[in-house]
Amino acid sequence: MKKNLMTTLLTGTFFVSSMFAGQYAMAKDEALKSKEITYTVGNQNFKGYIAWKEDGKAVKPGILVVHEWWGLNDYAKMRADMLADLGYVAMAVDMFGDGKVYETATEAQNAAGYIFSHPDLLKERITKAYDILTSQDNVDKQHIGAVGYCFGGTVALNAAAMGLPLDVVASFHGGLTGFKASEMMKNTKVLICNGAADAFVPQADIDNFKSEMAKYNIVYEFKNYEGATHAFTNKYSTEAGKKFNMPIAYNEAADKASWQDMISFFAKYFPAK
Repeated sequence: MKKNLMTTLLTGTFFVSSMFAGQYAMAKDEALKSKEITYTVGNQNFKGYIAWKEDGKAVKPGILVVHEWWGLNDYAKMRADMLADLGYVAMAVDMFGDGKVYETATEAQNAAGYIFSHPDLLKERITKAYDILTSQDNVDKQHIGAVGYCFGGTVALNAAAMGLPLDVVASFHGGLTGFKASEMMKNTKVLICNGAADAFVPQADIDNFKSEMAKYNIVYEFKNYEGATHAFTNKYSTEAGKKFNMPIAYNEAADKASWQDMISFFAKYFPAK
């Protein structure tokens, strides 16, 4: 049943990405800047998106933004813009290569599954993005965090466990299945923003996550949003859920509350200076 739900979810996320591509862009003020950047990992090209605000500050903390299952689309870039507006330099990461946004459920499922089944590849790709972000002249190289959505939340959390030196990780409706913490993430503060009605995050996974974090005394906050399902921050997930009979929906209250919880969490552990 869980496998069927996952396949259906991926089908729905394709619908969201294809039907609403281009509609996530936020209105930008003149101080908010962005650029596309191409880099290589092995023999493959990757396309990142970097956003920042020109406000007179020489350097700012950097944040990696890891996309959902379907690839680096406008939604991830919008979140990077929003983080830049808060005073960070944000890089929307390309985990699939060539800026790919997959157009079928099978392709998306295979791409995400391939990353998770090859942890060395996950680490190599996110580490390269980290290196690109910290090479920017306006980034404070000593203060880097990561934010991820769904697939991206899982990637960011596991990257910290693999030893990527992140001050903070904020995961929005990310999966927790089989999560293993490590001593290498003892200096990373973690925020989990979870839908209390998320069918893809059972209580057993939550219990395991908390147990793993306790092993190494890792500081974390776990937020459950009542009535929120998977993909609750995505404005168009409700329509996708209805179309494909999926247990996902946008939840405006949870979306706004989780963003504010992230802002409060960052104020304590990762302030924009």
